[in-house]
Amino acid sequence: MERTATAASPTDPDDSLSGPPGPDAPAAGPAPADTSGLLGGMPRQWIPAVATVFETPYATTSEAAYAAGSGTVPEARPAAGPAKGSIGGSARRPAEGPTEALPGGPAGGSAAGARPRLRPWRLLPTPTGTPFAFAFTAVLAVTSLVTTYADPALVHTLHQGSSTDVAHLLRTPVLVLLASALWIAGGVLSVYAISCVLVLTALERRIGGLRTAGVFLLGHVTATLATEVPVGLAVLAGHLPVSSLHRLDYGISFGVAAGVGALAGLLVPWLGRPVLVVFAAMLVRDLIGFADPMTNWGHLMSLAIGCATWPLTRRLHRDRAAAAR
Repeated sequence: MERTATAASPTDPDDSLSGPPGPDAPAAGPAPADTSGLLGGMPRQWIPAVATVFETPYATTSEAAYAAGSGTVPEARPAAGPAKGSIGGSARRPAEGPTEALPGGPAGGSAAGARPRLRPWRLLPTPTGTPFAFAFTAVLAVTSLVTTYADPALVHTLHQGSSTDVAHLLRTPVLVLLASALWIAGGVLSVYAISCVLVLTALERRIGGLRTAGVFLLGHVTATLATEVPVGLAVLAGHLPVSSLHRLDYGISFGVAAGVGALAGLLVPWLGRPVLVVFAAMLVRDLIGFADPMTNWGHLMSLAIGCATWPLTRRLHRDRAAAAR
């Protein structure tokens, strides 16, 4: 702080006439300094912590009388220590504006002790919450009823027209790629049928309906082409008979495997990793059994395709969660 010089106080005329003090005279103490103009001669620097000291009202009548110029000196009081809750001896002022309750405070409850509520009904699709999974499940239910109760000849004709064999892929690729995903091979209570409902519902709640449909179609179409194109090439090379071009190939398993792979990357690690390991072990067991190696390889490809979408699906999940806040 800058220092400024103040004028010295005038000397008392009586002291100049009295002469030097005698040997027995008591030693005169230093004259009290005149502080009447000291504060007025110092540059005032407004510091909020110091301002609270100067703005404090006089606490006693003697201090008030001295401030009014009565000449009565207030009796000395011991210096008070720093107020409780102050920093550096200055009282703290409450922050202006509304204050927000802390998560662990009485208003918000304890965040650490809060546990997510179990809502098992969210495992199933709903028309408003998961419209794609709900509509797709309804279509699969209808086709399953047709497969179960319709005439076997009609069912065979429908399956033949929806098959993604090499002959149909060469004539109507788009139609059969879409139609083949509307039938369940193995029955409505098969592992893939139940997994389809649960996986697509959970995936749609995290990344949306269109993106879930994209993941399903990506696994379904890619794995179908990856398994059927080699069959056509093998027939051309003479390694397989011509009848292999008309082999029935339909079902939802490729799309479900891709959905499982994508969903495993969005679940918490203690749940996602076991789901991925168990499902992959089941696919490897089927491949070792060598009952349908082409389809079994397609399942593993679809699972790998779903896992390859983790960077995209995780970013979509974060963006969707941030937009919901």
